[in-house]
Amino acid sequence: MALVTPVIFQIVGFQNSGKTTLILQLIEALTLRNRKTVTIKHHGHGGKPTVLSGKDSSRHIDAGAAASIVEGEGRLLLHVENIVTPLEKQIELLRNLQPDVILIEGHKYQHYPKLLIIRDKAGLSLLEIVQNVKMVLYWDEAIKPILDQQNDIISFSIHDKTSVSKIAEILIKKLW
Repeated sequence: MALVTPVIFQIVGFQNSGKTTLILQLIEALTLRNRKTVTIKHHGHGGKPTVLSGKDSSRHIDAGAAASIVEGEGRLLLHVENIVTPLEKQIELLRNLQPDVILIEGHKYQHYPKLLIIRDKAGLSLLEIVQNVKMVLYWDEAIKPILDQQNDIISFSIHDKTSVSKIAEILIKKLW
């Protein structure tokens, strides 16, 4: 069986810019359009993500297992410990689920097409260092004239209630 070639798209920005909120809204919008969406979240706050301790799967890891899967009633949880898993390998793993869209929160220095969330003028500096920005979602209306000069970037105001729907449609149609 041939695997679906998913749209791979990143949502990036400074901490507390609204990445998670946008991802949640995009998942809902894409799901309403019958698009299977999977996500990868970069835990960029230092330390390891929280896991449920005391559960059998955690006990397997504590005993030395490199990875553990828990499955039940259509839910699958994968816990990998002490194995560095580059973004490419995470994407490869998720491709097996045959998604239409893979949304990546963070990993701003990777090469995939991305939407950059900018809160204020300080966030404009990311346009200079982040590659392959296709869209910008901005908070501060004062930066719109600067964004309008970026000919190859589509920009949306976070205050426009139709922005998420428009972004979802662009992702579905791969209009970049």
